[in-house]
Amino acid sequence: MAARMALIALIATLALAGAAEQQASANPIRKVVNMLQAMQNKVKAEGEAEVDLFEKFMCYCKNGDEALGKSIGDAEAKVPQVTADIEAGESEVKQLKSDLKSHQSDRAAAKTAMAEATKIRESEASAFADLKSEADANIAAATKATAAISKGMSGSFLQTSAAQVLRNLVMGKNNIEDEQREELTAFLSQSEGYAPASGQITGILKQMTDTMNADLAEATGTENAAIKAFGELMAAKESEVNALTKAIEEKMVRLGKLQVEIVEMKEDLDDTGKALLEDKKFLADLEKNCKTKQAEHDANMKLRSEELLALADTIKILNDDDALELFKKTLPGASASLLQLQVTFGQQRQQALAVLRAARRDPKLSFIALALQGKKVDFGKVLKMIDEMVGVLQAEQQDDNDKKEYCAAQFDLADDKKKSLERSVSDLEKAIEKAKEGISALAGEIKALQDGIAALDKSVAEATEQRKEENVEYNELMASDGAAKEILGFAKNRLNKFYNPKLYKAPPKKELSDMDRAQQAAGGAVLADVSAHVAPPPPPATAAAFSKKSEESGGVIAMIDLMIADLTKEMTVAEAEEKNAQEDYETTMKDSAEKRAEDSKSLADKGKAKAELEADAEASTEEKGATTKTLMATLEHIQALHAECDWLLQYFQVRKEARSGEIESLKTAKSVLSGADFSLLETGRMHRSLRGPA
Repeated sequence: MAARMALIALIATLALAGAAEQQASANPIRKVVNMLQAMQNKVKAEGEAEVDLFEKFMCYCKNGDEALGKSIGDAEAKVPQVTADIEAGESEVKQLKSDLKSHQSDRAAAKTAMAEATKIRESEASAFADLKSEADANIAAATKATAAISKGMSGSFLQTSAAQVLRNLVMGKNNIEDEQREELTAFLSQSEGYAPASGQITGILKQMTDTMNADLAEATGTENAAIKAFGELMAAKESEVNALTKAIEEKMVRLGKLQVEIVEMKEDLDDTGKALLEDKKFLADLEKNCKTKQAEHDANMKLRSEELLALADTIKILNDDDALELFKKTLPGASASLLQLQVTFGQQRQQALAVLRAARRDPKLSFIALALQGKKVDFGKVLKMIDEMVGVLQAEQQDDNDKKEYCAAQFDLADDKKKSLERSVSDLEKAIEKAKEGISALAGEIKALQDGIAALDKSVAEATEQRKEENVEYNELMASDGAAKEILGFAKNRLNKFYNPKLYKAPPKKELSDMDRAQQAAGGAVLADVSAHVAPPPPPATAAAFSKKSEESGGVIAMIDLMIADLTKEMTVAEAEEKNAQEDYETTMKDSAEKRAEDSKSLADKGKAKAELEADAEASTEEKGATTKTLMATLEHIQALHAECDWLLQYFQVRKEARSGEIESLKTAKSVLSGADFSLLETGRMHRSLRGPA
């Protein structure tokens, strides 16, 4: 707008001073007025177009502001809600993981309990089957013996397998009185000359049968109760396992869905946050741009009004009747020529114009040249314009110098920062890779330790089971050998009673209870009753006179002593082996416990080290991400610097040389103009005199 005002002033000056050069025929002022009116119309049209564009822009500002405000409000309300949903989801994930761990532990415990109960039940069932088989055989043998004695067929019965079963029962049963044992032993091993007391034997056998039946019934009841309890336990545990399995499956499905939802919510939160920042930034820029545009529009409208006022005033001045009359008198005719001026004045002006035209690159030089082309030239004003132009060019050159220095410094700083960030990213990548290698190595070591602990626990369990089995075998051996020694001693003592009475050791007398006396009385009554009602078998054939087998009995007793000694030796060896085995087992268990404690501590240490490495790797990864973002921002800054500075740096020298040439040309023109002396002023007076009074 300032340029237009200057142009108006120059046009007015030209209109007053350039009639000779334009060679107007009738009324040259009319042409100037027409030009001013055309300018006036153009300014009005530009103003109307600008108002239309401004109204559209302000409509955009208003609507865009409302839309962005609504978007920002929705995002600000959404962010805390999504954050709360994420926190609630993560809390639920933590609870679900805890529940799953508890359910899995409970299910494993239930399955272990089922396995242990099944193992115990199988062991109990096997023991009951053995007991029942043995009891059935013993009861059958006692029943057959009772029937055989009752029918007088004891001789044939003794040759059967049932007799052998009964014989083993009598020898191994501990709850039989010694007299009854001796009686039954004598019956089962009777020779031809032995006449058994059938009634007494039958009573003993019936008593044994009743006892065994009662024991078998009790064992059967216990077994049935155990089977029922086992079934109830297994049903309850199976129900518990099914319920836990269902809960685990449902919670795992929920956990998977929830984790996916959390990831989606985090992505949504991140997108919403980014969109919120962008909307706020855009809104701030929009408000700023709208305010700037409003200020520019107001300034333009004010300048345009001033311009229209200047044009209107100028037209009014030129169209004034007095002015027109004056122009007729003062403006030169068609034959007027500037050749009437002094040659020195024209040469000086033309030299200055030639210099300015040769160096003219800036539009401001055109104004100086335009001022020099006028007929009435104020050299003081032109010299001032030249000085101002030189100052402007020098200021522009200083701005270029400062800009170049700024660009060079910024490029150095940005390049240094880029290199530093690249080194940081490289170092972080190496740290992450090293951490991953350490994590992988520790994971392998942890796996090896876990496998070693599991193998050690398995070995301990196997050794414990083996120790239990060996101990059971030892106890069974000691019990069986002790029982065998007792039977052999009983047999030896019985032989001594007959063959070596002096060596016989009578058993201690036993105090009988009232029940025992009643049972003996009842037994005697039964025997008496049987003797009274059952006919005795026919007597066997008579044998030769009896003679003791003293020599043979001595050999038998010696063999019994030898067997007792062997059993004693076997028991001594077994006891020593059991003691050594137990000591070895305890030592092994102690060493295993120490080894397991060391491995467990090492496992915990390595787990802690692995967790620390994972945390370091995660932190390095996050730091790498942040550093990478900073590096990208730095690269964008460098790119922006190139966009801002490359053109200046590329053409700096050219611009400097061109500007120096313009300054030199201005100084030359000033020198030329400054060289005007009094004759130039006189020429000016002569020039003015051609126009009449001032």
